[in-house]
Amino acid sequence: MPYPASGPVTLDTNLADYPVTRALKAGAVTSDLVKFNFTGPKVANQGFKPMVREGRFDAGELAIVTFLQAKIYGKPLTLLPAVVMARGQHHTISYNVARGPLAPRDIEGKRFGTRSYSVTTGVWVRGILKDEYGVDLGKVTWCTTDDGHLAEYKDPANCVRLPAGSNVEKMLIEGEVDGAILGGELPDEPRVAPLFPDPHKAAEAWSKKNGMVPINHLFVVRSELAQQRPDVVRDIFRLLKESKAQGVPPESMKDGIDPVPFGVENNRKALETIIRYSYEQQVIPRMMSVDELFDDVTRDLV
Repeated sequence: MPYPASGPVTLDTNLADYPVTRALKAGAVTSDLVKFNFTGPKVANQGFKPMVREGRFDAGELAIVTFLQAKIYGKPLTLLPAVVMARGQHHTISYNVARGPLAPRDIEGKRFGTRSYSVTTGVWVRGILKDEYGVDLGKVTWCTTDDGHLAEYKDPANCVRLPAGSNVEKMLIEGEVDGAILGGELPDEPRVAPLFPDPHKAAEAWSKKNGMVPINHLFVVRSELAQQRPDVVRDIFRLLKESKAQGVPPESMKDGIDPVPFGVENNRKALETIIRYSYEQQVIPRMMSVDELFDDVTRDLV
């Protein structure tokens, strides 16, 4: 779609409330050049599929693995090196204790449920299992309830689609699957235990060892906007930086690691890692360089 050649623009935006974004969404940081019309769903990830399949929004957050696939399949989206959500991932995978004790290295041959195989959290968790514990991910059966955000993408052969209406958390609790990757904290249920003992401590140790926090969502804009109005894209980045400064205190850094880094170089290692994980898990069909994820404007944003 054409954007005004000069002057202010209003962007339909899908963006949730995070420490990074609160000041922006509350109007505490403003611009004469860009206004945001927050039209996304209450749960932002429900807007990812419309964004990549229908071009529903002008701007907003997007899961990094979804963006990698969008880049592969030629979707007109441009990435900004601005993380809006990152977190440790170890707490998201659990198992049913009634089926017997299970250590991370022992999940080969087991059935694990998840919403979608290509969801970013799952890619991080499986990558950690492979790198840290030597798990052969191809020997795990991944049971999914939904397809990926990109219509062009097909799950690998060791995925099976659960019957319509299946509830992965319920199946986990009742022992219909050995374990599951869920989006949030473990269910408050004695039949369920974390696959990684003391998962939050394990996540902190992983971050310290690797010098990063696993990134989930970054900010993206339509490529037409980036091409037609690079001045607007630069101002969006400025707004996000100012919003981050108000919402993410310096003491949130642990071991010198920024929990929501901005700039290509500050994100390079995490992006290299998630690209590799995505390729190894057959979520993307080829390796990509970090630099090709950005255009001539966004690559230089710091």
